[in-house]
Amino acid sequence: MTIVLTGKNLTIEQVIEVAYGTPEVVLSDEAVPRVNRCADAVQKLLADGVVAYGITTGFGAFKDRVIPLEQVELLQRNIIMSHAVGVGPILDVPTTRAIMLIRANTLASGYSGIRMDTLQLLLEMLNRGVHPVIPEKGSLGASGDLAPLSHMSLVLIGEGEANYQGEILPGAEALQRAGLKPVTLAAKEGLALTNGTTVMCALGTLETHRAEMLSQTADIAGCLSLEALNGTPLAYDERIHALRPFPRQADCAAYLRKLIEGSEFTRGYDPTNIQDAYTLRCIPQVHGAARDAIAYARWAMEIELNAVTDNPLIFVNDETGEIEVVSGGNFHGEPLAIAMDYLGIAMSELGNISERRIMRLIDEASNVHTLPAFLTQNGGLNSGFMIVQYTAAALATESKVLSHPASVDTIPTSANVEDHVSMGVTAALKIRRISTNVERILAIELMAAAQGIDFRKAVHGQDAKLGRGTQAAYTLIRQQVPFIEADTVMYPYMEAVRKLVAEGEIARQANAAVETKNPLNGF
Repeated sequence: MTIVLTGKNLTIEQVIEVAYGTPEVVLSDEAVPRVNRCADAVQKLLADGVVAYGITTGFGAFKDRVIPLEQVELLQRNIIMSHAVGVGPILDVPTTRAIMLIRANTLASGYSGIRMDTLQLLLEMLNRGVHPVIPEKGSLGASGDLAPLSHMSLVLIGEGEANYQGEILPGAEALQRAGLKPVTLAAKEGLALTNGTTVMCALGTLETHRAEMLSQTADIAGCLSLEALNGTPLAYDERIHALRPFPRQADCAAYLRKLIEGSEFTRGYDPTNIQDAYTLRCIPQVHGAARDAIAYARWAMEIELNAVTDNPLIFVNDETGEIEVVSGGNFHGEPLAIAMDYLGIAMSELGNISERRIMRLIDEASNVHTLPAFLTQNGGLNSGFMIVQYTAAALATESKVLSHPASVDTIPTSANVEDHVSMGVTAALKIRRISTNVERILAIELMAAAQGIDFRKAVHGQDAKLGRGTQAAYTLIRQQVPFIEADTVMYPYMEAVRKLVAEGEIARQANAAVETKNPLNGF
C-alpha cells in the first residue's frame, strides 16, 4: 500500500495504517512544485534582505534581533538544538510514526518554506523505520509542540537518538545504517519542522480512534451485564429515543438492540420489576453522550490533519510573484486541547458507569439476588470477584482526577511574549491514561458479566440463548477465561481480556455477528 501526501486529504484511517503498519509514504506530484515554490521564495527574501520573523530574526522574545545573512543556517540549527529539552517517558513507535507522517503532510502544503531534500529525508526516515526518540513531556501546546518536535528534528541533522530496528542509536548512526545522510538546514527550515500542533494532533488522532473502539466495547459490556442481571431492553425502545433526538443516543440504542437481539437472558414487561437501575436503563443516554464527544474529537482531528500550523506562513502570488511573510497563531493548540479534554471527560464517564455495573453484578442486594454475592459459589471461604471491583474503583477514581481540563490552565512563557498556551499535549497524554484505565475497567466488567451469565445458565439451561452480538463476545471471553469456581490468581485473566479489548477483538467479533461496523457518525 502507498499513501500519497497532498497536504489536503490525510485521513485518520491513513494515520492508523502508518502508525501501526509499514505502507510507503510519498509526496504527490502536485505537492512538489508547491514545496519548491515556497523554498525558492525564502531564498529570494534572503537575497532581497527582507527582515522576516524566524528567517532573519531570532525567535520568541528575540523576535526583534536581526540575524546576519551568514548566520541564518546556524540560526536554524540552533533552534533545533536549544529546543530539544523534552523529558519523561519516550513516546512509543506508533505515536512517533504518526507525528512524522502528520508533520510531513503539513509541510507538503507548501506554505512553510521547507526544501524538498529536507522533506524527503523525513519521509525516508519514516519509510525505512528510523524513529526519533521523543520524550513525551515538554510541550505547552502554543508556538506548537516545540520540544518534542525538536527531538524529532535532531535526527535529520545527525543529532539526537533514534530507534532503528529495535535498537536505540545515535541519530547519525541510525541514518547511516538506513542508508541515509543528515541535512544542513536552510533558512526557515528549523522553524518549519518544530513550530506546529503535530504532536498533540498525532496523540489526539490515535486516541480518538481508540475511543471509537472502546465506545463500542462499552456498549457490548453493558449488554452482557444486562443479560447477566436479567435486565430489560424496554428502555432501548426506538420510540423513546425519537422523543429526545440526540442522534448518537439513538444510534447507541439501535446498536444495543442489535447486540441483544434474540436473547433469552433479558426480561420483558414485569409489573413486579418495571425498570432497571440507571447503569442499565440509561446506557443510550450516557454512552450516547460519550459518542458525541468522540465524534467532536474526530471532527477536530480531521481538520487539523490537513491544517498548516507553523508560523510565519509564506504566501506567494502565482500571478505577480509577490511574496508575503505573515505571522499568525495557527500553532495554538486550543481547538485540540478542548477536544481532548472533552474526550477525556467522556471516556472517564464510560469507566464510571462500567464500574457501577460491576458493583451491581457482585452485590446480591443490588441485583435482587439474581446472582450470588461476589459471583462465587462458596462465599466467605471464597472472595470471588470482590477485589477486582476494588481495582475498577481505583481506576475510575484516577480517571476522574485526570479528567480535570488541561486547557483551562496556562503559564506565560518567553518573557510574556507567549502569554497564553493551550496545554494540548498535556490534555492528550491525560486521555491516553484515562483510556488505558477504561480498557481495564471494561475487561473486568466483561469477565464479571460472563461469570454472571454462567450462573444464570445453571438455572435456565446451558442452551439458553444470548443475543447475537453478546454471544460472540461471551464466546471470545470464555476462550481466554474459564468460569471461576474457586478463588484463584485473577490478574492473568484480567490481562488476557484487556488485550482482547485493546486489540479491538471484542468489538470486531460482536460487530461481525450482528453484521455492522457500528459507524460513529461525525460531528
